[in-house]
Amino acid sequence: MQDLKITVQETTNNTIIKFNINKVLINGGSYEYSNIDEAKNSPLAQELFYLPFVKKVFVTANFIAIQRFDILEWIDVQEEVATQIEAYLNGGGIVVNETPTSKKEAIEVYAEVTPNPSVMKFGSNKSLTQTDVEYKNIDEASKSSPLAQAIFNFPFVKEVFISDNYISVTKYDMVEWNDVFTEVRTFIREYLVSGKTIIKELPTEEKTALENKAESPKVQLEGISAQIVDILDEYIKPAVASDGGNIAFRSYDEEHKIVSVVLQGACSGCPSSTATLKNGIENLLKEMLPDKINEVVAING
Repeated sequence: MQDLKITVQETTNNTIIKFNINKVLINGGSYEYSNIDEAKNSPLAQELFYLPFVKKVFVTANFIAIQRFDILEWIDVQEEVATQIEAYLNGGGIVVNETPTSKKEAIEVYAEVTPNPSVMKFGSNKSLTQTDVEYKNIDEASKSSPLAQAIFNFPFVKEVFISDNYISVTKYDMVEWNDVFTEVRTFIREYLVSGKTIIKELPTEEKTALENKAESPKVQLEGISAQIVDILDEYIKPAVASDGGNIAFRSYDEEHKIVSVVLQGACSGCPSSTATLKNGIENLLKEMLPDKINEVVAING
């Protein structure tokens, strides 16, 4: 089994730092703890609270965020904390005791049309993942997401995209959504209510750069690239997410002033995505970063 690895990432709040993990830690959702008593179901969080500078611990599917007290700076202790978390996880330590309850969770799933006629968005009041994942076929899903694999058992399903609180399903032209969306919605809701695993591990990066999932680059971005990511996160992502899609920064060519982004979910292959890219995203970036952007180009996820 591959060892877990930790990468440290700064946040906009200098008291909070993220420890990104290359494996899934919990089955969807997230947990926040303000003290050791609140962390009774998380042995890892309890261990972290023994560090005198730890104020809060936030656990998600693929990262642990820690807020510190002002008695020191993160630069002095972040590597030590990363090593401690890595050793704990590689030693088989429990992150969160996710004990299923006998009472079924009140989960709702609703269907929404998207600008892409081939894609239906299935939203939920349950948090599904902290990292967007996209699957082009059942083989990809079988290695990573039991939920996506199950959805592919519908013969008309072409692609599955799972985000924070929704699933975008792309169909083949063999059926119309009006005839099948109720069946898919009911299936997804029953799957979530049963408490089955959503994502068992994050997709591996065994593909070419253009085929990689639309995640923000792991390296610490600076300058114009960092500003582009901030603009996409604040102004663009919420809008495309409401339509069942996702957009992520891929690269910035400083010499030619060209931004490359990745489109996923309902945005991928959408007839209106090119117009949205040019009239919306490109114009916004040009306005907010004058003389720094000539063009925005898209890569379908």
